[in-house]
Amino acid sequence: MSLMFGKVKPLAAADRSPAHCNLVLLGVTGSGKSALTVKFLTKRFISEYDPHLEDIYSSEETVDQQPVTVRVMDTCDQEGPVNSERYLSWASTFVVVYSINNMESFKGCQLYLHTLALHKKSPIMLLGNKLDMDRYRQVSRCDGELLASRFGCVFFEVSACLDFLSVQRVFHEAVRRGRRLVPAVYISSVPSFPPTCYTELPAPTTATATLLTVKTSRAQSRRKAATLTLLKGFKIF
Repeated sequence: MSLMFGKVKPLAAADRSPAHCNLVLLGVTGSGKSALTVKFLTKRFISEYDPHLEDIYSSEETVDQQPVTVRVMDTCDQEGPVNSERYLSWASTFVVVYSINNMESFKGCQLYLHTLALHKKSPIMLLGNKLDMDRYRQVSRCDGELLASRFGCVFFEVSACLDFLSVQRVFHEAVRRGRRLVPAVYISSVPSFPPTCYTELPAPTTATATLLTVKTSRAQSRRKAATLTLLKGFKIF
């Protein structure tokens, strides 16, 4: 029940059942799935993580002025998409990630796209990561665009290291498509960065907790600070 102009008003069904969206990140080891996930959740870039762990994270987000619970599955497929049943029926949107400076990761992401094409139930996005490593690029932007066009995906290139807003935009677009089942329309949104000589920061010497609660305040979105639970062995700085 809620009050409006001094009268009691029944809550709508949508108010009783908050919107939610399940995002699944897919790609070979080292493509940056965990870095993208933590960047979206905390605005921070991680230097180390355990690539053999798979976790699901939850965050309260505001997308198009609407509250939504976003659950992100950071997958771990050591042998590619051979055990995909666990996420095929769970996902609202699939985000297939590759590294622009690693051709093998680009080839590996095509295996995921083929698998998802056989189970066309949820929207698919293709994401080229590590745009900060553009000077070492092995996968051209054109190759990414052509692959996305071939599978009817939307296409983005971002950097988990540099820019939070671009990463947030990708995740929010994935939420929009998962909730509204937006028809697949090929687009390319590539933020431009000047050539950057990237050096990874050294890992902290302090011990890493296995359970860490991080509170973030996103003033620019004008909402209450979200409480996020990270279950992976991340070192965050």
